[in-house]
Amino acid sequence: MEPITLSIFDLFKIGPGPSSSHTIGPMRASLHFVNFLKTLPDEVLKKASHMRIHLFGSLSATGKGHGTETALVAGLLGMTPANCDAEEVLHLLDDDRKHTVKIRDNFTLPFDRRCITFDEVHHSFPYSNTMIFHLKSKDSVLLEKEYYSCGGGFMKCKDDPPPDRGEPIYSYSNMAELKQIIKKENISLIELLLQNEEAIMKTSREDIYFKLEEILDVMEKAVDRGLAEQGVLPGPIGLERKAHTLYEIAISNVLDVPDGFLVLLDACALAAAEENAAGQKAVTSPTSGSCGVIPAIIYVLKHHFHIDRKHLLDGLLASAAIGFLAKHNASISGAEVGCQGEVGVSCSMAAALVAQVDGANIDTIEVAAEIALEHQLGLTCDPIGGYVQIPCIERNAVGAVEAYNAFILASAGDPKKQKISFDQVLHVMYETGKDMCTKYKETSKGGLAKCDVFC
Repeated sequence: MEPITLSIFDLFKIGPGPSSSHTIGPMRASLHFVNFLKTLPDEVLKKASHMRIHLFGSLSATGKGHGTETALVAGLLGMTPANCDAEEVLHLLDDDRKHTVKIRDNFTLPFDRRCITFDEVHHSFPYSNTMIFHLKSKDSVLLEKEYYSCGGGFMKCKDDPPPDRGEPIYSYSNMAELKQIIKKENISLIELLLQNEEAIMKTSREDIYFKLEEILDVMEKAVDRGLAEQGVLPGPIGLERKAHTLYEIAISNVLDVPDGFLVLLDACALAAAEENAAGQKAVTSPTSGSCGVIPAIIYVLKHHFHIDRKHLLDGLLASAAIGFLAKHNASISGAEVGCQGEVGVSCSMAAALVAQVDGANIDTIEVAAEIALEHQLGLTCDPIGGYVQIPCIERNAVGAVEAYNAFILASAGDPKKQKISFDQVLHVMYETGKDMCTKYKETSKGGLAKCDVFC
């Protein structure tokens, strides 16, 4: 298998919620398309009258509830996920607003909601979440580009070559190879990840830590905002936020009782997940739908256990290693393998983070990650109404608690006596996802999505 050449910042992306595959991926695709149009000769552009976008897979099934339409418009208008104004994006199509997409100073194209077609859910494209962009001249197609949203904000264009990246200093494709390198070279996991990031992305260590600081800040701000906010989340479900109430309980001396720590952890996970559900800025970790697990763990480690920032940053790096392995050997896409690839992988990453912060070696880090993912196997992605609210928000809280518990279980045992490896559980997760019926994979056609909660 090819070695892992992912960047830490492929996994940790800043962008608006509620779904990285439905908002960040499509926003990046439409930005890529409009930038491509800018390279076309004038004689082609002057024939064009409008654009049309066809959405397939779960983008078609749940795109309206996941904010895909506004994300597509944002990209066409030149916005990027990390730098856009999330509130502005939310309202781009209010009252069926019409937009003018600038291609050249002297050439624009009209675009509104009617230019988006919610096409087939079941199709033959290589990725579930496929987007076809057309530049049209009345009824004829001038050109077509095919894009795939692969989960976690990852986006591919069918015609594009892979990104130009350097070779990793330490080549590995699975956990067994990673552990072998660490032991043979007598190098720490963190040092290995940093050297690889420097080589792959041709960057400096200073720049890596600068970007990690930004990721940490956005995660913490999402929790802070979510803990302060109250009221009902947007959308027809009418779901009340819970994070603020739980946090009020947590800070009123409840931390002295046995379940006080869990109340705080739940509150923080709900806070980030509720902000994401409201379309606000979050960090994919590894997806937007699972963006509450790792921030909750980090927030509690910082504010309850008083862990310093350097240890938290190194914990993020360790969690990235687990995310790399999951992305490379299985999937982090709810449309491909269900929520086990989202909250399940995030839970696994968070368990590794806690183990790293605690000073564990690679063997214990692996066991923590394995235990966490093992008990998320088979988790379906079945959002009610296509909104990232029920069961998504509470799953983040449950995932955060399970992550911490997985660390406790891993720390209490001898890693050499663990019967199942992380590589094995990743394989099982992927096979389980392939066997899972499509109605349980982000399409809102089965599972909890069938429950009637609208009033």
